[in-house]
Amino acid sequence: MPDTHYLVAAVAVSAAVTWALRALPFAALAPLRASATVQYLSRRMPAGVMVILLVYCLRDLPVTEPRALAPLTALAVTIGLHLWRRNALLSILGGTAVHVALASTVFAH
Repeated sequence: MPDTHYLVAAVAVSAAVTWALRALPFAALAPLRASATVQYLSRRMPAGVMVILLVYCLRDLPVTEPRALAPLTALAVTIGLHLWRRNALLSILGGTAVHVALASTVFAH
């Protein structure tokens, strides 16, 4: 059995490393919050990420086949909901619900 002092030291070192690893990102990001580049990216990145996800999800979609109607309809509903309500959660949930409903019933293959 290891010595008690050794166990206490091991727990203390583990706790210190865990605390440091959790605090380090906050300490490193604090000076960046005032940066013009970070502020620009915080405004532009969400739309950019959505465009990348859209292209990734629809890149292999056979638009000439009937099974493409479910994701395209869901995309239209998502865009419509977002333009109407400007609520990302509502848009995502509404589009997902339409896609699941259409893909599992009407256009199931």
